[in-house]
Amino acid sequence: MAWRYALMITPVDADAADTDFSPTFAEIDPSAPALTVGELSTQRGDGIFESIGVVDGHAQEVEAHLDRLAHSARLCDLPAPHVGQWREAVARAAAHAGSGEAVIKLILSRGVEHGPAPTAWVTVASAADFTAARTDGIRVVTLDRGYDIDVPARAPWLLLGAKTLSYAVNMAAIREAKRRGADDAVFVSSDGFVLEAPTASLILRRGDTFVTPAPNGGILHGTTQLSLFEHLEARGFATAYETVPAADLASADAAWLVSSVRLAAPVVAVDGAALPHDAELTASLNAYLLSPRD
Repeated sequence: MAWRYALMITPVDADAADTDFSPTFAEIDPSAPALTVGELSTQRGDGIFESIGVVDGHAQEVEAHLDRLAHSARLCDLPAPHVGQWREAVARAAAHAGSGEAVIKLILSRGVEHGPAPTAWVTVASAADFTAARTDGIRVVTLDRGYDIDVPARAPWLLLGAKTLSYAVNMAAIREAKRRGADDAVFVSSDGFVLEAPTASLILRRGDTFVTPAPNGGILHGTTQLSLFEHLEARGFATAYETVPAADLASADAAWLVSSVRLAAPVVAVDGAALPHDAELTASLNAYLLSPRD
């Protein structure tokens, strides 16, 4: 990953009347040290983030990502982000993205322990090449997430619906999937319902209906999934949010893991069993996701 740009942000209050945010931005060398040893984002993963796909300098679905950043901030008791300030920061980063595909990351941390808070920054880097995943597909295994589907409602302090920096479990799940000979994982609840992938949303096809697990059970509401549902509805397909039994995954007519940077990766096998792959439909979905989307 080639880092192209980094911008430190001094956050302003969400209701501030500021219109010129230039004094709150500081461009830094993306390869140089920038955080202190007391930074809670690195010490405890105490913060939130968003990853925004960029295509030929156009940042995709910016407002949806800013809405989710604000949602995560509320869940984590972080100061509400000023949407105008973060929108301008994204625009500055996108201007340095260059041609092709890139990714902008927004990070809001609780700050420095016993010091200034919060800490915020934005980066832009070239995206990895996901051509193979989009065209050839990916193999997944199902992994127990370790809780029943109703646990998040009973224990909101688990922050299961927030996009936090605490991704150690997510990365461990992907490593376990690779140990089992797969490319990625799909989490299921301990009582047998499909949730999401470690870094992506899941979409299933049943005939002409496209289904995603309902955004309860600690499921992060995916911006790419929302955009694809709008696209599919415009094409005359039905979409639905459901509580999906884990057994339904292997019997689906097709399935995709979708995310802001990898886009739509067709699932071609679940726990070693082959799953149908509609290459033509997948190509059309990715063509849409690579088009400018606001």
